[in-house]
Amino acid sequence: MDRPIALFELAALSREARERLLVRSEADLAQFEARVAPIIEEVRRDGDAALARFGARFDGAAKLSADAIRTPEEDFDRAFKLVSPEVVAALEYAVDNVRRYHEAQLPEEMWMKEMRPGIFAGERWSPIDSVACYVPRGKGSFPSVAVMTAVPAVVAKVPRVIICTPPLPDGRTDPATLVAAKLAGVKEVYRCGGAQAVAAVAYGTATVPRVVKMVGPGSPYLVAAKKLLAHRIDPGILAGPSESIILADETADGRLAALDLLIEAEHGPDSSCFLVTNSRKVAEDAIAAIPGFWAQMSAQRVEFSATVLKGPQGGIVLAPDFDAACAFVNDYAPEHLTIHASDAWQHMGKIRNAAEILLGDRTPNTLANFVLGPNAVLPTSGAAKTSSALGVYDFLKRSSVAYVTKAGYGEAALHAGRLATYEGFDGHANAVSETRDRLFGNGE
Repeated sequence: MDRPIALFELAALSREARERLLVRSEADLAQFEARVAPIIEEVRRDGDAALARFGARFDGAAKLSADAIRTPEEDFDRAFKLVSPEVVAALEYAVDNVRRYHEAQLPEEMWMKEMRPGIFAGERWSPIDSVACYVPRGKGSFPSVAVMTAVPAVVAKVPRVIICTPPLPDGRTDPATLVAAKLAGVKEVYRCGGAQAVAAVAYGTATVPRVVKMVGPGSPYLVAAKKLLAHRIDPGILAGPSESIILADETADGRLAALDLLIEAEHGPDSSCFLVTNSRKVAEDAIAAIPGFWAQMSAQRVEFSATVLKGPQGGIVLAPDFDAACAFVNDYAPEHLTIHASDAWQHMGKIRNAAEILLGDRTPNTLANFVLGPNAVLPTSGAAKTSSALGVYDFLKRSSVAYVTKAGYGEAALHAGRLATYEGFDGHANAVSETRDRLFGNGE
């Protein structure tokens, strides 16, 4: 079957057509919010019993009981016997790299500087109290998500880190996810998914603890539940469908660019993926190579990626020059950006907006998604213009710290008092007036 791949001539597009390429295939959350609202209420009311019912309804886990929501300790050891040694070794490799990266990312616990003589100010970092890492299951198993969400939380020294993941049809927990959890240092894994998992950690049940934040990707139902419960729990990055841009100059190999283009495009028909290049040869070579790569993929993944690449949420964007190509990337602000060029480093300075930048044709998304170290939970839908990849900072908070000595107090009090009086705050002004001086007494 002939599967067309969209080719957009950037210079020939109208303003409206160009803007259309920047629009992601975001689901209308309103319809999902209406569906998850009763689920949230049922979990709030019935707790573990509701989680068991929804496990049977949505995950086919008819054997899941209300007293089996938490994964028992013995299942962690059992998981290492069920997962192949090769996959265990791969997870160990991934955890080690992700841990090293996030340890390097840790900020200084506290700093202070003398702003003026006798006036000291700084910051202290401390971990949040608790977090739930969501690991989706869907049509497969995603232990890599457990690695990416749990490892930085543990590195940040969050006192209580838990994982929520949908149960298998037999009522148990995915073994690979348990392996990843144990390697990451997480001992609590709960069998609940989707909107019901968000409700469980937002309200707490007899088994599932209430936490202050939830991180990790999921379905529109999960995202809708996070939005509805944002008044009770920090929803973290609201990551949407996968998206990527492969940026290639005239020195790139179009076949390698095409190979990388299919990585995120195979996630689903709602992904958004473009090859952006200033070279017609690169574009034509990529289009010619894609059918051969499709022949090596399953029918489902071919269908997903072909749906994306036929446009308008994916395809090939041919720019009149490389500056125009970079301008498109910055306007798009992709989740993943891979730069294909003989010297990819020289182009990085032109990129302002991208959640992740991968340099060169030996740094495909596959490596970054699983094992390189940087986090693969990334902002989507243009949020990279103001947001960043998940990291230790998402599990830490800052407290401002200040200390004023006798030598620094006088001048600071004088100026603060003037501003307090100008703004009409009598209590503020009194606190730095002669009243305070008198209360200090002769000891000061």
